[in-house]
Amino acid sequence: MARTPRVAAHLGRPETPDEERLRKAENSRNYRRSKTFTNLIIAMGVTLLIVAIVYFIVPRGELEQPAPPDVPAIADDISTQLDRAVITPPAPDGWGVNIAELGPGSPAVWTVNYNDIPEDNRAFVRFAQAFDVDDTWASQLLGGAAPTGEVTIDGIEWTAFEISTPSDNRNISYALGVEVGPDFVLVYGSADAETTAILAGGIADAVASLQEEVR
Repeated sequence: MARTPRVAAHLGRPETPDEERLRKAENSRNYRRSKTFTNLIIAMGVTLLIVAIVYFIVPRGELEQPAPPDVPAIADDISTQLDRAVITPPAPDGWGVNIAELGPGSPAVWTVNYNDIPEDNRAFVRFAQAFDVDDTWASQLLGGAAPTGEVTIDGIEWTAFEISTPSDNRNISYALGVEVGPDFVLVYGSADAETTAILAGGIADAVASLQEEVR
């Protein structure tokens, strides 16, 4: 028995074969479109779930800052290694220390770098004791800078260096140097003269003691 054509409600009559084909094609397109949207929503949901799991499961927190170097202990080791007197510069109140080492190469240089300086927390001041050198070593380290005067701090007469173009010389703007027997001590960095003098004053007794030993 032949099937009676279905009356299309929107037409008020049975569909023609072409109309039926077009309707079915449109329905298929709509179905595929809805599936694509549904899959997109599901994928976004899964992604958000993964992000939430990572956020709540992975431990968080601030990284621990490394302990500052033990300057006296390192100085003692260097003194034993080189079998000679090594100055141990004390950190001025509130100053941080992030480097304390015997640098490689020749000459051997015992270096301590100070930062987080209350007087200027963007500046650094560095102590250096270079072994078996003279003042020409200081001039070379300072980019060929010549002495600009003499400064007496706690009884020690220092040679002052003012660097006119710090940007061309590792941001070093000021330095104080003094010969200590066969060695040369330099206090230098990007801090001003007053701040640099604080560190120089802290090692005045040690410098004087070494100077007395070599006389």
